[in-house]
Amino acid sequence: MNSSTVRLLLVRGMLAGALSGMLAFGLGYLVGEKPLRAALAFEATHSAEPATEVVSRSMQETAGLATGVLVFGAALGGIAALAFCFALGRIGRFGPRATAALIALGGFVTVFLVPFLKYPANPPAVSDPDTLDQRTILYVLMVALSVLLGIVAVLIGRSIGPRLGNWNATVLASITFVAAAALALAFVPAVNEMPESFPAGVVWQFRLSAAGMQTVLWAAFAVIFGYLAESVLQAQTLVSQRTMEQPPCS
Repeated sequence: MNSSTVRLLLVRGMLAGALSGMLAFGLGYLVGEKPLRAALAFEATHSAEPATEVVSRSMQETAGLATGVLVFGAALGGIAALAFCFALGRIGRFGPRATAALIALGGFVTVFLVPFLKYPANPPAVSDPDTLDQRTILYVLMVALSVLLGIVAVLIGRSIGPRLGNWNATVLASITFVAAAALALAFVPAVNEMPESFPAGVVWQFRLSAAGMQTVLWAAFAVIFGYLAESVLQAQTLVSQRTMEQPPCS
């Protein structure tokens, strides 16, 4: 795959990520704001010091949330597009749409699902502000470890595929990833700072909304980017065929 095609796919990936981010923002605004407001009300009631509101809540839940999700989606889309460029034709005889779906599924599992199982999203007033840096480092390390385990599983599947067949290799690589991820989840330090009086229903709704946003983000990216990538590659193939069919200059 030449550099111009990679560049086109990178731009399409960022565009698909941004569009997917808009869909995730819509879900977050409709579903996630209710538990967030309940958590903020709990914090205001139980906090000894009133919180200083630098940015208004109306701005946070509209333009602030939209900007954050758009930037996040575009960045993930660009990275996923580069992963697509590397994976296309190297992980089996999958077309552009199927490859985009597999990349999105792998990204959802490694970047979100596995770290989420250890460090689920929490609303305000649940965690100690003094441990923010520690919790951030642990979460980033968990994401990096999960992604690394996913890459190792793919390499294992590729190496044993010619001997065992693609299906058996995929099953074995998946089992290896699940087992390694389970060990990582068991040994990575846990963080449990939730106040006993915090409403469990609010936490559950907040985490569901966070999981829903990520699901919409990655699923929409798979569909949108799969279509855009296929269009780019078909156009590139058509141009190459026309170039080869042109008679040489006499």
